[in-house]
Amino acid sequence: MLFGASIALMLAGGLGLAPWDVLHQGLAQRSGLRVGLVVIAVGAAVLLLWIPLRQRPGVGTVSNVVVVGLAVDATLALLPATDTMAGRVAYLLAGVVANGAATGLYIGARLGPGPRDGLMTGLAERGWSLRLARTVIELSVLATGWLLGGSVGVGTLLYAVSIGPLAHFFIPRLTVPLDAPG
Repeated sequence: MLFGASIALMLAGGLGLAPWDVLHQGLAQRSGLRVGLVVIAVGAAVLLLWIPLRQRPGVGTVSNVVVVGLAVDATLALLPATDTMAGRVAYLLAGVVANGAATGLYIGARLGPGPRDGLMTGLAERGWSLRLARTVIELSVLATGWLLGGSVGVGTLLYAVSIGPLAHFFIPRLTVPLDAPG
């Protein structure tokens, strides 16, 4: 849910989005669908790409497909509009930090990668370096989303330079130990 809320915050800020969300927004604008529904549809489509990669989804993978999109739409419906630059920047910053925390939570839960991360790890298991797989995927969805009209801006750059350090900070602190009871 936090991941979806983080996307909604960045959307509401209107200062640029993460690469996948540039694609989601561009597709939503072209299709007339709500962004959350597009997030769900893209997640399901990406899962189909797992088949030739022989990736196995976990309960977290399937939950990610549905819950993230629903949380985007619910958060957008509840967020108050902001017309001020200070409000837009606050939404952007809160969205980027929340996205980093959400990344730590869903990876740390060890219940399966999200569809987009599983695509990257599936390519890596087929001989691609993680760096190359992630870069090709992110640049491809960013370019496609931009061509479809998705928001690219200072928020896109902020996300690009922040998500690695934020994930580095949150993942070890939020990972469930393998020997945890329960």
